Amino acid sequence: MTIAEKILQEVGNLKPIEQAQLVDNILSLLDKPNTEFDKLWGEEAESRLQAYKSGELESLPLDQVISLYKK
Repeated sequence: MTIAEKILQEVGNLKPIEQAQLVDNILSLLDKPNTEFDKLWGEEAESRLQAYKSGELESLPLDQVISLYKK
């Protein structure tokens, strides 16, 4: 049995609130800021906004976008 499997087995013995707290703690460990990644996405967002404002990039109404994924 792996360590992860043992931990999961033990988690089953915790109260629901303790399980929720554990999940929150694990997610906090995984959600580390990445300033380089954030910077690149910020630049990309600015670039897309400028392209939209200048008419180089078109947009679609929300209902049309949603209908594309319903098929």
